[in-house]
Amino acid sequence: MHPLRLAGILLAASAAAPADEGMWLFNKPPVRRIKEAHGFEITPAWLDHLQKASVRFNNGGSGSFVSAAGLILTNHHVGAGVIQKLRVQERDLMKDGFLAKTRDEELKCPDLELNILIDIEDVTARVTDAVKEGMSAEQAAAARRAAIAEIERSSFSETGLRSDVVTLYRGALFHLHRYKRYTDVRLVFSPEKQAGFFGGDPDNFEYPRHTLDFCFFRAYEDGKPAAIGHFLTWNPKGAAEGELVFVSGHPGRTNRSLTHAQLVSLRDVSLPFSYERAARTEAMLGSWASRNRDNRRLAELSIFSFQNARKVMQANLGALLDPAFMERKARNEDRLRKAFESGHPEAAAAYDRIAAAEEESNAHRLRTEMLEEGRAFATALFPIARTLVRAADEEEKADGERLREYQAAGRVSLELQLFSDKPIFKHQEIVTLTDSLAFLCAKLGADDPLVRRIMDGKPPEKRATELVARTNLDDPEYRRELYLGGKDAVSASSDPMIVLARLVDEEARALRARQETCDEIRNQAHQAIAAARFALEGDDSYPDATFTLRLSYGLVKGYLNHGEKLPAHTTLGGLYERSEAQEATPPFDLPERWIRGRDAIDTDTPLNFVCTADITGGNSGSPVVNRAGELVGVIFDSNLDGIVHSFGYFEGNGRALAVHTAGMLEALKIVYDAGEIVEELTFSSNPE
Repeated sequence: MHPLRLAGILLAASAAAPADEGMWLFNKPPVRRIKEAHGFEITPAWLDHLQKASVRFNNGGSGSFVSAAGLILTNHHVGAGVIQKLRVQERDLMKDGFLAKTRDEELKCPDLELNILIDIEDVTARVTDAVKEGMSAEQAAAARRAAIAEIERSSFSETGLRSDVVTLYRGALFHLHRYKRYTDVRLVFSPEKQAGFFGGDPDNFEYPRHTLDFCFFRAYEDGKPAAIGHFLTWNPKGAAEGELVFVSGHPGRTNRSLTHAQLVSLRDVSLPFSYERAARTEAMLGSWASRNRDNRRLAELSIFSFQNARKVMQANLGALLDPAFMERKARNEDRLRKAFESGHPEAAAAYDRIAAAEEESNAHRLRTEMLEEGRAFATALFPIARTLVRAADEEEKADGERLREYQAAGRVSLELQLFSDKPIFKHQEIVTLTDSLAFLCAKLGADDPLVRRIMDGKPPEKRATELVARTNLDDPEYRRELYLGGKDAVSASSDPMIVLARLVDEEARALRARQETCDEIRNQAHQAIAAARFALEGDDSYPDATFTLRLSYGLVKGYLNHGEKLPAHTTLGGLYERSEAQEATPPFDLPERWIRGRDAIDTDTPLNFVCTADITGGNSGSPVVNRAGELVGVIFDSNLDGIVHSFGYFEGNGRALAVHTAGMLEALKIVYDAGEIVEELTFSSNPE
């Protein structure tokens, strides 16, 4: 999609949104829009059922309950990081796949947390009232943080539910989301990586696609499969061409409401830095992985992640580097300012406040990225060390004064991650830390005073080897001992990674505080802009995505690409044809069981399909449902034209990609002999 066409939709000051645009709040659904465009009326009961059947994965994806016994459907690539951590008699579950024939065979997953949104409460007044007139930005940020901490703490204390205050419309509204939390989660089924990510990087963000990107987990409670009241009925026919479908998931982040100054910062500062880092790390890991099979197995998921990120950032940079797009954004912003000047002067002035905050933020963004965001320390061991150091320091403060991730309401999630027994491979950690320390020296300068102290007179490889080889933080029990020992134990520790975390923490905290002050200025400015726009245009709009539950909708529909009509569906037969056309060379080779099962498979069965629903990163694993609320697919990707939906929605050739329920069912029955799962999905409302 050409950015100029995107701009025509994104930047119209008060034009109605296209029919299928929007990642809508569940407590503010687009009932009228859908009824007018598609003749279907969402009911509260329909919406409540879909909400409570939807699942958020703490590793950045979505999913859904598909049985009364806690069975959960998501993408293979959402579950891959968890699957790679599991060890079953030295089997490589990513390579071989996995099927639990009985409940006893289901594999417990380390540090995986699932959240189900139970309730939403508007707490805007409680948050904004904490900011008093005359407060400095620093004081306002502290007051807002304390108010949010108290709301989350009291809600968790009263309900026992995970309680998160979510910022919407860039600071105009604050909603309290209460979640049912599951931390005993077990793997039930996953295909081989060859099937789950068929086509690999060459086919990523492309269409047509032929991938079995799905897997199943199960939520447990008190040692038994969780009893689920809301789950999605599996429709074995799946999505039909032209059908209205809905997507319920957790889109990560969009940037549709950013000002021109903020987009300039993204274009000139943030995205180039992130793109450089991703490309560098991808190349480094690729070189390391090529040395031997074990390296390749360990690095393959990280390489995929960086390949994926690089493509997304490249597309987003392309949109922001289009002069017509940026000029149109600036002109539209000028029109809004003029519209605000008479009745809403604070909103007209808000753009300048945001621009000033961007300038201040950019002045220290590089050091913030390297030190506070941890780009200089690319090892799983450094975040553990930082958590221990900061948890000990924050414990001595009042809850409302702590950094947010160390407040009482988030303790369960923090400890789940901290005490995870996921394996840490030190030889890999040395490689990644060596590269990031070299990156630190290149970006901040080897003679920077703090860099000199970090490097301790050693070159990157020697320093990384020393830090990783001598730390004991790969041992969960050692972490627990330090954590429970509190400030005294952590301060006395001579563990080199703890010492490093202590060394950088003073400046890192100062950088974070400056960033939070800039965030507060931006939040207040966006609050003024949003209030003015609501007054002029009404509030029939959706906020940017925030990795919270949203509803999208659209039609199952193919599209023209360079004059070629691409179908709404691909088939299982197309999977074999794609493999043969590429002479079965990786990543187009099929697992042996797929080759053996070819004659038994109905090759006309739909496998993947596309629809016009508005999605972005984080929607991976989202259920796709029909008007009856039945499951007809699972989202796994966007096509290339859909990537720049971060900045605005325009249907054109942009599409959401999904795995079809008919294709999944055929694979489970014929290829994987997963009769127990098939029965649970299709023949019983309560498999127990």
